[in-house]
Amino acid sequence: MLRDSTICPLEWRYGSSSMRALLSRENFIKKMISVEIALLLGLAKAGLIPRDIVQKVKGLSIDVSTEKLEKLERELGHEVMALVTMLSEQLGEASKYLHIGATSNDIIDTAWALILKEALSIVKSKLRELIEILMILVNKYRDLIMIGRTHGQHALPITLGFKLANYVYEFSRSYERICEVEKRVVRGKISGAVGTMAAWRDKGLLVEKYTLEILGLEPHIISTQIAPRDGFAELITTLAILASQLDRLALEIRELMRPEILELAESVESRVGSSTMPHKQNPVICERISGLAKVLRSLVITALENIPLWHERDLTNSSSERIVIPHTLMIIDEMLNSMISVLKNLKVYPENMKKNLKLLRGVNMAEAVMISLVIDKGIARNIAYNHLMYLARKAISEGKEFEEILKNDELIRKYLTEKELKQILRPENYLGSINELINRSLDYARSILKRL
Repeated sequence: MLRDSTICPLEWRYGSSSMRALLSRENFIKKMISVEIALLLGLAKAGLIPRDIVQKVKGLSIDVSTEKLEKLERELGHEVMALVTMLSEQLGEASKYLHIGATSNDIIDTAWALILKEALSIVKSKLRELIEILMILVNKYRDLIMIGRTHGQHALPITLGFKLANYVYEFSRSYERICEVEKRVVRGKISGAVGTMAAWRDKGLLVEKYTLEILGLEPHIISTQIAPRDGFAELITTLAILASQLDRLALEIRELMRPEILELAESVESRVGSSTMPHKQNPVICERISGLAKVLRSLVITALENIPLWHERDLTNSSSERIVIPHTLMIIDEMLNSMISVLKNLKVYPENMKKNLKLLRGVNMAEAVMISLVIDKGIARNIAYNHLMYLARKAISEGKEFEEILKNDELIRKYLTEKELKQILRPENYLGSINELINRSLDYARSILKRL
């Protein structure tokens, strides 16, 4: 049940229950406890504390009380010392060696590494699903011709499969980026105050090794008192790029859902569109994606600001990271969930694509005529271009079919027969290397998903 004090909608409105549980306060405490216990075991294995501590700690059931921890933190004014105090009451003899030589961020940063490892597994799984759905749609609509648009204006014919193949490529690149940043950010930090491992004498590297082996993490190569914050900044920037790609696809669907276009649309059968206008069918899921992308992009600045800190550390990063990291992960989780839902239920309107393709009465094929005049008939490009621009604008201003204007033009008649014109003006004859390009995009995606 939600508390009356719930403020942030990420606690109840957005994101999956699995991501929410992973980022919960209780789970973060559990992760910090697991780091403290692993450190105890690492110290014992390295020979710095009695080895029988291992048996005394193994099998212990630790009571995780967020209320008690919060009370202790209010009294002590220090989160990790509150945790150490609470743990000490439960570890018996082993408690006298708890947290020895460690600094707070050994626990906090390593706990974040454990959480990020699981969080990125969730993100990658959903991004992979999204890419695979798109790949199916690409093949399904590989040959469905529609108008391509630049500057919001009709350009040249493409296919829906080609349009979506571009997103397959972009999202595959994000998948690749996430896998790359994961190597740099999912690392443990066990190095003590200022990062020199001095408290562990000559056993520091062993303590680090044994502790992180228990946790299943690789260590940072070197650190100050905290893990380097460029990793968090890179991760949040990488997820912001993914958010912007999702925003781009959402915007495309929103634009193509306009009643005057209506080539693609969200499924809205069971949804209220407006509280007062019964006819409304709004792209609210895509609008949610676009709205959340704005928030996620804004978090990049804070993550970058957290890289420069005083000397071996200060605390200016700490408070903002409590907001930035969980919000980034919850937002991207929601955005992926939403886009997967949209694509699984995507409405496609081939008849409207056909109608819109003919909206300008064929002038969108002017380039095809120009290319034929230049390559096949030997006319200078600038002459052909200027003449086709004149004829296209004439067709638009007079509201006539482009083919009619062309057939009645002296220069065109001199070089192209009516039969040739008909073939040139057919959109399906001017799709270039679309199939090969689609295949390249799909092959790239398959290679990324197979390799990473």
